[in-house]
Amino acid sequence: MDRFESTEMKDDPPEFTLAEIMVLENLYKEVGEKSLSQEFCEEVVNNFSCSKYRTGKPAIEWEQVQSWFLDKQKELAAKVPTSTITHEEFIPRSNLALTVSVPEILLKSKGERIAGLPELAFEAKSFKDSAWYDVAAFLNYRVLCTGELEVRVRFSGFSYDQDEWVNVKRGVRERSIPLEPSECHRVKVGDLVLCFRETDDLAIYADAYIVEVQRRLHDTEGCNCIFVVRYDYDNAQAKVPLTSICCRPM
Repeated sequence: MDRFESTEMKDDPPEFTLAEIMVLENLYKEVGEKSLSQEFCEEVVNNFSCSKYRTGKPAIEWEQVQSWFLDKQKELAAKVPTSTITHEEFIPRSNLALTVSVPEILLKSKGERIAGLPELAFEAKSFKDSAWYDVAAFLNYRVLCTGELEVRVRFSGFSYDQDEWVNVKRGVRERSIPLEPSECHRVKVGDLVLCFRETDDLAIYADAYIVEVQRRLHDTEGCNCIFVVRYDYDNAQAKVPLTSICCRPM
């Protein structure tokens, strides 16, 4: 049996471009069931219509966006074994959070909610070195027999022979954010960050956890604090300055 249900985007084009699928994935993670409302779906459609990714492609209707979110909801619900959990446990964690507080994106005005989504930037994880690189383009997609989506990624600054298939769920995310010296207070013990690591053999940005923060007075040169990090892929620890750290988007 073929490992993939579909492989070539040009032979069976999806309703959405790969960039739009990445946006929809991130939106659902943030707002959950709130994404099913007609108003929200219409905002997404209006935003996509103005995007460079939709140039020369058929227009998207709000019902298509709603259908995508519904399919995502059903997909996640199907992964939970209903016979061994209570009703309360069945609710996804993202939805439990929604019952406590409204996500920040829904507190913004209608025009502000998704105004920047077409320019949303992504980074992807290379299986070769466990490092994260900026994404220049999503070239293709395929669906595994498990139902998981993979995309073929062109990394920024690399040629076509360095393209890789990357699992969307585990290896694609919104781009990490460099911090200004005045923002060092945002970095706390336990945080997952993207941290630069340089040795004789490599120079990469990899996932790391903040183990310790040594706060120091700033001067005209900037932040003098020292951050002790533990790299996720090999558990090595190192002391790094703020300039080596990028935070995950809030």
